[in-house]
Amino acid sequence: MESKNVYIIGEIGQNHNGSVDLAKLIIDLACRPIEEDLFGLKLQPMNAVKLTKRDLKQELSKSQMDAAYNSPHAFASTYGAHREVLELNDEQHFEIYKYAKEKGVDFVETLCAIGCLSLLKLFTPDYLKVASRDLTNLPLLEALAETQIPIIVSTGMAGKKELDDAIGVITKYHNNLSILHCVSQYPTHPKNTNLNTIPFLQKNYPDYKIGYSDHTIGIATPLAAVAMGAEIIEKHITIDRRMKGTDQAGSLGPDGVNRMVRDIRLFEGSLGVEDIFIEDDVKAAKVKLERSIATLKDLKAGDIITADDLHLLSPGDGLKWSERDTIIGKTINKDIAKDEIIYSAFINF
Repeated sequence: MESKNVYIIGEIGQNHNGSVDLAKLIIDLACRPIEEDLFGLKLQPMNAVKLTKRDLKQELSKSQMDAAYNSPHAFASTYGAHREVLELNDEQHFEIYKYAKEKGVDFVETLCAIGCLSLLKLFTPDYLKVASRDLTNLPLLEALAETQIPIIVSTGMAGKKELDDAIGVITKYHNNLSILHCVSQYPTHPKNTNLNTIPFLQKNYPDYKIGYSDHTIGIATPLAAVAMGAEIIEKHITIDRRMKGTDQAGSLGPDGVNRMVRDIRLFEGSLGVEDIFIEDDVKAAKVKLERSIATLKDLKAGDIITADDLHLLSPGDGLKWSERDTIIGKTINKDIAKDEIIYSAFINF
């Protein structure tokens, strides 16, 4: 995250539907080259992908795990069995981690229970993510912070007190922390998005990177978040939004991924510097389109220029109206036809 560019995380979550191969296909999507044909630009793709790991022994009460699950997205008849289908084991997470690193992207893990830290015996993610629901799970936060791995937290179910409590626990161990504004409504209604939380977090937590984890439909909101200064964007991605699974429809498919990453990267490049100046690429248009002082009538060599002799015409490679007083009263040294530019070389200064 040392680059000034926005750090874009493609959240696979459990859109892999329990398949390592499907997870790898989604990583391929996240790594796909982004091009802007009009300007011949090759833009940086997503920076990272993220998986989620649950320990079902530390997930829900027994009655909830045993409850019938009749959703069209169900992979089994009870919720516990459904969740079991979607869980990848530590070795499978390791395989997907290695694939992501081979593709040149960072790997982020959301660990939902202390028992999930077992996978750290196999590999070290670039970042650990704390899901919104676990921001108040202080024992988990402490266990994650003890690893010294950089942490990203989402605030989707938190007020300031909950966030402050979480920060207090994490920073006992390290200060490598990023905070993502988030709204835990799936999908998030525009009226609930409240992107003004981003500047609030920037002002109140200046020591940390501030970003946005998005659950809205489309790409407009993450782009707006970047415009408001978000340094990290997290968005669910999938290879097919029509697939079975509760997060698929609310995720970005291949075209959405391409458009979001393209537009964020183009926006980054458009910010420039805090100044006003004439770009080199504008100079040709400036010469062609701006106006210069020109003749209102035919002038002969030796004529004295008066204010009534002058108006403005393109191109813009001559004298500007602001220089008019420097030539009034001067004589010209050659004939100039009506509606032609008066260049400095034509004037006896």
